[in-house]
Amino acid sequence: MESQRVRPNADPPVTYTQEAILEGFKAIPELLARDAALIARGRWLDVDCLLGPTTQPFHVAIRAGQIVDMTPAPVLMRSWRFAYRATPAAFAAYWQAMPPAGWHDLLALTKRGQASLEGDLHPFMAHLQYFKDLLALPRQSGFGGAS
Repeated sequence: MESQRVRPNADPPVTYTQEAILEGFKAIPELLARDAALIARGRWLDVDCLLGPTTQPFHVAIRAGQIVDMTPAPVLMRSWRFAYRATPAAFAAYWQAMPPAGWHDLLALTKRGQASLEGDLHPFMAHLQYFKDLLALPRQSGFGGAS
């Protein structure tokens, strides 16, 4: 049996709308507020970062694991320690209940060329599971990303 190779820049097998992706991101602070275990996991995290789709990322301020501010970028003169941005299609695939292979993980999305991670990577890597779970919250709420 021949194994199939995943094409690095292939489009994910999902349809979505830009508005649905933005709504999924806007829901993250409320979804996080209801997840005490995830807040506890991030209790040592204080960071300002840039997260979201490449088309419209958000400046996110996290204090003690809670999102205290989330503002659409760009904001003049607002700094961030790191940025994690992915294509809207990548988030739509990532938010499926059972994402396809290669679309299931934040670092897998960067390997595919569908996401970028830049800046000071220490806070992101030190709290990697927190960020994986944070950005997967729309998946757990049944968002799915599909239109």
